[in-house]
Amino acid sequence: MFANFNTIIAQKDELEKKLSESSWSNNDEFIEITRKYQKLNKLILLKQEYDNKVKELADNQTLLLESEDDSDMQALIDDDIKVLEESISILEKKIKLKLLPPDKNDGRAVIVEIRAGTGGEEASLFTSDLFKMYQKYAESLSLTTEILSLSAASKGGLKEVVFSLKGDVAWSQFKYESGTHRVQRVPITESSGRIHTSAVTVAIMAEAEDVDIHINEKDLRIDTYRSSGPGGQSVNTMDSAIRITHLPSGLVVTCQDEKSQLKNKIKAMRILRARLLDKIQMEENQRRSENRKQQIGSGDRSEKIRTYNFPQSRITDHRINLNLYNLLEVLAGNMDLLTLALAEAEYKKIVSSDIS
Repeated sequence: MFANFNTIIAQKDELEKKLSESSWSNNDEFIEITRKYQKLNKLILLKQEYDNKVKELADNQTLLLESEDDSDMQALIDDDIKVLEESISILEKKIKLKLLPPDKNDGRAVIVEIRAGTGGEEASLFTSDLFKMYQKYAESLSLTTEILSLSAASKGGLKEVVFSLKGDVAWSQFKYESGTHRVQRVPITESSGRIHTSAVTVAIMAEAEDVDIHINEKDLRIDTYRSSGPGGQSVNTMDSAIRITHLPSGLVVTCQDEKSQLKNKIKAMRILRARLLDKIQMEENQRRSENRKQQIGSGDRSEKIRTYNFPQSRITDHRINLNLYNLLEVLAGNMDLLTLALAEAEYKKIVSSDIS
């Protein structure tokens, strides 16, 4: 397994040599080589940890055979073996995630949009739950979260929330989340205890830079209006809220969270650029239909990707037929098992495609 690691080690050594020998006048090149070196070094350290665990497992299995007459010792060794096997499985998935072919969006910041769909108040409550789940997962990955737009609903729910995630692994860890998330549970408003099914849509978009997307000011219609909160009450008395319409595409972005009109405009433009880049990349993916078939998530917002079943504490990811029975743990931000399983499935698809 992982037979190409000698090549990876050689690449890392070559980059290390470049970093030590050159008198770097080109700062951008130095930063890029440093980034590649750190990425390869993290992968090699993971592989070393994996190899150590595999050796430790083999030693424990040998020791288990040698201690047939000591039941207490065998029980202790057996417990160690179970822990090691679980650790090896997780490390294997992490390595496969890092061995996936480079994605054009790797390293970019991410913009996440979560919107309540069918289900009324219950959908808005689950929108809030997903937002908290993503915030906690981002925190565990040392990603920086910034809220760009938020529209509150009653009883603590959210009609919509848009936020950015910054950090090297933002795209690789969140790219599988695009699609429709379905929840099955008894709403707090349901007195008879009947289970309802609601839906929330999630869009994961790479944040665009000015160099990625050129927007002509003449293509924009910018409207200002007075911001308001749930129920229509005024948030402030100034026309600080911004609505930007990109006339060629028909995309509309609104932002009202800041008291400053300029700050709202800057945030709205960030969201607009991300949506335009997402639109371009989706069109490219559709043209490259074979590549699209290899992907675990097509990015189609209408695709039902996951069901959260509260009565059974079950999460089902429909793309890979995965069932986990730790729903509350995942909602608390412990999403690693989900992400790693999806990455492993993508890795297997790509490998089998290359072989065939």
